[in-house]
Amino acid sequence: MDDHTIGTTPNYTSACIVMFGVNITWILVAIWAIWGLIAAVLLALGVNHLIARCKVWAAERQAASIRRGKQV
Repeated sequence: MDDHTIGTTPNYTSACIVMFGVNITWILVAIWAIWGLIAAVLLALGVNHLIARCKVWAAERQAASIRRGKQV
């Protein structure tokens, strides 16, 4: 059991980003078909705003972490 070496795991970041795009596309198309273009555009704008806010929150967390002496 001790001679088993631990290898590296594959990087699934690009696959995750592609699948997010595929999923958000079919969700927006379904919303467009059910409630119309305005609802789909408002949802897309909301998701875009949320992604932008997540970047700001991550930067704030990193700055706070650096002030505490830890680097994230």
